[in-house]
Amino acid sequence: MSMLALLVVLAQVPPPASASAAGPLDFTEDAKALFRVVACGSDAPLPPNVDAKVVEAHCKEMQRRYGKYRAMWIKEATPFIEGLKPAGLPTTVVYPFGGGDLISALTTYPSAKEITTMSLEHAGDPRRLLKGIDAKQLEQSLQLLRYTSSGLLVANDSKTENLMKVQRGELPGQLCFFLMGLAAHGYEPVQLRYVKLNADGSPRYLTAEDLQSLEKKEATLLHKAWVSPDFSEAFDNLELVFVKKGEDPKTQARVHRHFAQNLDDKHFGLDTAMQAYLDARKPIVAMTKAASYLLWRDDFRLIRDYLLSHMEFMVSDSTGVPPKLAQKAGFSQQAYGHFAESFLPANATYNEDFRQLWKTAKPLKFRYGYLDKNLSMHMLVTFRAAPDGGAPLEQ
Repeated sequence: MSMLALLVVLAQVPPPASASAAGPLDFTEDAKALFRVVACGSDAPLPPNVDAKVVEAHCKEMQRRYGKYRAMWIKEATPFIEGLKPAGLPTTVVYPFGGGDLISALTTYPSAKEITTMSLEHAGDPRRLLKGIDAKQLEQSLQLLRYTSSGLLVANDSKTENLMKVQRGELPGQLCFFLMGLAAHGYEPVQLRYVKLNADGSPRYLTAEDLQSLEKKEATLLHKAWVSPDFSEAFDNLELVFVKKGEDPKTQARVHRHFAQNLDDKHFGLDTAMQAYLDARKPIVAMTKAASYLLWRDDFRLIRDYLLSHMEFMVSDSTGVPPKLAQKAGFSQQAYGHFAESFLPANATYNEDFRQLWKTAKPLKFRYGYLDKNLSMHMLVTFRAAPDGGAPLEQ
């Protein structure tokens, strides 16, 4: 073959997607490195220049915490909640105000095939670990993540100030929390990409050209009281594909998407792409917890109305949908545990409605999100009522 002919043939061969300005950038190598070092979810060799002793000490503590989480919540909560579910529920989960809480979504909906979380927190830049951080930086970063993840792994919710702290630093806080959730449940990541939404709500994956144009543009602060992220807005939203260890990704893959999103009516009401994305997910199951009673507020009506028009079933603490609004939309509710008053100051009328609902509550042996003002454990199940009004769920 002549040199000219060879050049013609080579010109017809498309470059790999990760090398193309138009093709999606793949961050799976970064995700697997973080899964090994931060989430302690595999025995893969450590990346070069990562201090083994620092990681060993970190992982010893993380394995202890995973064991405690599995005993306290996966063993107790998952079978209990599974026993409350009617047959044939959707496998698409929408979790507003979800922060880094993939772990609870997997505990609540172990059969989920697609999970969407939304919160004020951005996913984070996954590249800094493999670019190289020294032993001291690594130790400090891992210590911060152990501290800030303790709410999810020990108390079953995460404080706002902890979520804000990991918006800056060497390791991507939200992504690391998600990977910890996978590790606790015996999953592993098989692909990581970053996404924006097209006008019709379909995901568009970050390309090299996108990254080049966005690299120096810092992620947008979504709430004036939050901490500004120290990474590019290219890393606002992610798509994480995962499987149970040993499963075939071609047939058993599950998808988690996280979107940095202010869900108040002022912001969410203008984001027609996010609305279109969510509207395409119907029917769904939903959840929320430790959500500052935002679904009680009139300025979060749009996301509340979305849930009531698209969901079949929802698990929450008292930050879920107030009874009058749920009943008006055709739902019944069953309370568990004890509730006297909202943990944070909130609507007095809804507080009284919840007190009435909890007069017929059933026992609860585990914590699900907030405690009430008296530090009592409680949980709420909201389900689409049968034509006769529905009956309380059995347990």
